[in-house]
Amino acid sequence: MELIEKYLTAWNTTDAAARRALIDEVLAADGTYTDPLASVAGRDQIDALIAGVQQQFPGLEFSLAGPVDAHHDLARFTWNLGPAGAEPIVVGFDVAVIADGRIATVHGFLDRVPA
Repeated sequence: MELIEKYLTAWNTTDAAARRALIDEVLAADGTYTDPLASVAGRDQIDALIAGVQQQFPGLEFSLAGPVDAHHDLARFTWNLGPAGAEPIVVGFDVAVIADGRIATVHGFLDRVPA
């Protein structure tokens, strides 16, 4: 699903202006993101969260770990975070709610995190 692929591209984009352009394209203005470590609302807070994750895990990339499963206004997908082409350090599973062609809500789960 192209929307989810662009969403993950935003997580990998380190240029602040380019990242924000992607966020504005794929996320609703009042979009929310929640996982066990964060709960943020709005594009500004989501952008700040992504920038913080990039600082915490410099040089690592998000990638889809299999196909996006989608129906109606929902998409679920597993993702990896790690060095390109290597074993992922973090594995997660997200469910996105889509409204009017943009992601309105992301519910994230962390399946594997570093000790």
